[in-house]
Amino acid sequence: MGSAFSSTRKDGGSSSLLKVGRAAKVVCVALLLFAAGAVATLHHADSSPPAWIPRNRKILRAEAAAAAAGRTRRSRHAMQRRRPASGREPLPRGLAHETSNLEMEPSLAGDPEWRMKQQEAAAAPAAPPPKRKSLLAVPVGIKNKDVVNRLVSKFPADDFAVMLFHYDGAVEQWGDFDWSERAVHVAAKGQSKWWFAKRFLQPDVVAAYDYVFIWDEDIEVDAFDPVRYLDVVRREGLEVSQPALDRRSEIHHAITTRALLPTEDGVHRRVRDARCGDGDGAPPCVGWVEVMVPVFSRAAWRCAWGMVQNDLIHGWGLDYKVGYCAPGDRAVTVGVVDSEYVLHRGVPVLGGGGGNSAGRAAVRRRSSKEMRIFNRRWEQAAAEDKSWKDPYAPEPAREPSSAREPSSG
Repeated sequence: MGSAFSSTRKDGGSSSLLKVGRAAKVVCVALLLFAAGAVATLHHADSSPPAWIPRNRKILRAEAAAAAAGRTRRSRHAMQRRRPASGREPLPRGLAHETSNLEMEPSLAGDPEWRMKQQEAAAAPAAPPPKRKSLLAVPVGIKNKDVVNRLVSKFPADDFAVMLFHYDGAVEQWGDFDWSERAVHVAAKGQSKWWFAKRFLQPDVVAAYDYVFIWDEDIEVDAFDPVRYLDVVRREGLEVSQPALDRRSEIHHAITTRALLPTEDGVHRRVRDARCGDGDGAPPCVGWVEVMVPVFSRAAWRCAWGMVQNDLIHGWGLDYKVGYCAPGDRAVTVGVVDSEYVLHRGVPVLGGGGGNSAGRAAVRRRSSKEMRIFNRRWEQAAAEDKSWKDPYAPEPAREPSSAREPSSG
């Protein structure tokens, strides 16, 4: 019994010692890991600059740029998630109004759909076709108030909307004319006709009008009737046109002058003089109107508006190219109407009137420079656009057949 008990106690002691040894090893390993972590932390703290030390500006800028780039990427990804799937429009079909007009509402109250109901009634099978208006747009200054009044008064309200561009900023002074209330007034001091036209006659805005008259203000209209004029334009199929100039006018190109013996149709499309022979088919001998009193069809104005350059505000050079915007052959669809003619007074307004010849000379120098720039841009665009072909480019001269045949000797 004694020996047995002694043996059992000895074995139990050995097992306990083994267990204590293992535990001691685990504790030692944990202490070593803890000590290593503490040393690494202290090393990092020692190598990092204190919070109160200012950081390098380059580092700050780089971090800011990286943060901004990250925000941009996140914003772009968010927009792409919100964007509708390919082939889907953001608005339901039939809601968007792609075009507009310059017609004013008679009241801020009442039925907002009254105009739409009128159009629907006019479109009924038994109703006559709805009458479409045209648009007269004129740059005006208060010094030419009486001339402008006679001009605008010639254009009846039932047939024409009116838009005045006030380049001198004077608007209220026009209120004593009855037609002033129906006109749309736009004021921007010191700006030109083509500056206004580019910004306020956007084709979708004026799409409701059959024809757009973009005229100078110094035009006498004693012998002109705009309704009869458009009757001739429609009958003759003119997409770009102008009334002929009375021979007392300031004439720049012979083609714009009223014919001494007008033809039966009341229109001429070419001129024959010392400069323009019978075979000359290029502007200003054919397919030409001047930019003082042009009239554009809706389709022609959409094209011409795109041709007007934002920064070339005087329009010089447009008259040589506007025939490209007339659908069809410019020799047919561009013309000058002799039966309805006007007198161009040639009063200088841009650069100051009166005796300000220095200002006018400066304006003329810029106008000439603009024409050179426009021609350069045209040539560059034509050269770069390989898909575009000039419909009026002269055909290359053909080699005589005799020169192409080999000699028999």
